[in-house]
Parts: sequence; C-alpha cells; structure tokens
Amino acid sequence: MVHNFQNTNSVVSRFVAELRDVHIQKDRMRFRRNLERIAEVFAYEISRTLAYKETETETPLGIAKVQTCIDRIIVANILRAGMPMHNGMLHYFDQADSAFVSAYRRHHKDGSFDINLQNVSCPDLQDATIVICDPMLATGASIDAALKSLLEHGTPKKIHVVTAIASRPGLDYIRRIYSKATIWTGAIDEELTAKSYIVPGLGDAGDLSFGPKVQS
Repeated sequence: MVHNFQNTNSVVSRFVAELRDVHIQKDRMRFRRNLERIAEVFAYEISRTLAYKETETETPLGIAKVQTCIDRIIVANILRAGMPMHNGMLHYFDQADSAFVSAYRRHHKDGSFDINLQNVSCPDLQDATIVICDPMLATGASIDAALKSLLEHGTPKKIHVVTAIASRPGLDYIRRIYSKATIWTGAIDEELTAKSYIVPGLGDAGDLSFGPKVQS
C-alpha cells in the first residue's frame, strides 16, 4: 500500500514545497525541521494503523479508561540523511527502540553504483512494527539493502517505509520486493537522471541537512 500525500490537501504539501525551494533550502535548520514535520505527520497516520487495548489510568479525581498501543515499535533510519525524519518519528513514538544503518552509494567509473553498508545497529525485530526513514527513495537500492540487513535480526510484524519524495521507478521496485510493506511519501516524481537522482526532486538531502561531504 502506498500513501502519497501529494494527492491530499494537507500541510505536508507546504513542507515538501519548502524542501524543494532552492532559496529556502539555504536555511539548514528549516530544511531539517521540514523533514521532521513530515515525519511527525506520518507518525500520527501510522499510529492509526497500530493495535491498541483498553487500560485504566488514575487521575486526581478517579479512574479513566484509555486506549494504549500494544505494538512494539522500532524506528530505523539510513545515516546520515535519515536522521531528521528519525527524530520526527521519535517525537511521537517516544518509547520506540531505534535501529541505524550506515550506507552510501559507491560510484564506479562507468556511472553505475552499488550500496556500501558499513554498519548496522539493530534491536530484535521479531514481531515488531518497524518504521524505516529515508528522505529520498530514488532507485530503492538503499532501502532494499538496509531492510535486508535489518531483517537478519528478526521478522517484523509490519514494515513501514517513510520518505519525503519517491521516484516512480524506485517506488515500483520496493513494492515488488516488499509487497506487504506500507509506504508513506510526501510526493512521487516520475523521473530519475542518468546518475539515478530524482527529478525534479530536491537535491542531496544529506548535504542540505548537514553540509557537503568529502567522500572518496
């Protein structure tokens, strides 16, 4: 299932528009905050899909019946670009465990690339609900590599993929491989460049959030 907020009248549209704007992008704090805010909206929407049970809580004047989430939630992200969305998720799922995948594109002289995984830090995923954050779903290779490494730590009850912008080819790729996953995106762009960057996209989310990198 894909939830594309480009097709809804919501505040997410403004957040995505500001992420794309070359002038607003110059404010790194605002860029990171917009990624966080998109994740916060998606966290609320994801919370509506979780399992709950009725419990009681004591107030100063008596006992109130409340609905309490019983799903075990794990928020994962692909470093470094995924950190702002990860933080946004934790603003709502504040008791969640966290997982981290260090991965980057290793480019070759012929223009191709593969995904280099350097480190995975992950709790037990068995029967958990995992939410993996990456601002840009371009080819889908990073999400695929990250999920494969994470799934070595258990079989989750449910997988949610959260992204600000997805390409149509990358989206279709992830849907084929992870047919039971739910994907949440702020917008879907139809094209990729020859170097597999999303068009019109927004540029490099990691660089815009944290500054340019020097990488061999």
